[in-house]
Amino acid sequence: QVQLVESGGGLAQAGGSLRLSCAASGRTFSSVTMGWFRQAPGKERGFVAALSWSGGSTYYGNYADSVKGRFTISRDNAKNTLYLQMNSLKPEDTAVYYCAAKPYYSENYSTAYDHWGQGTQVTVSS
Repeated sequence: QVQLVESGGGLAQAGGSLRLSCAASGRTFSSVTMGWFRQAPGKERGFVAALSWSGGSTYYGNYADSVKGRFTISRDNAKNTLYLQMNSLKPEDTAVYYCAAKPYYSENYSTAYDHWGQGTQVTVSS
């Protein structure tokens, strides 16, 4: 089993920055795909960004159009932690952010995840 725990959410002003973390524990896999998703009030959960790693290499997937150029996904292998650096935040970035993982390499970055974290709230004030 895989456990994912997000942290780093909070309140930020428009134009500010936050960095989300997702610590993974439990079973380890040689190949994994991990992503960030978000759900705003009254809206469906949507894809934000994702990456895969396999054979010691990291492969970066697409970003949602709404966050391109502002958000950056990364991973620290030694800490088994996924990050989402969020810059130039906008009020419309307000949402619960979720980390997700699937225990294999995949170029399908936006769907079919097996494991989810509990989410962390991000609120951006104007």
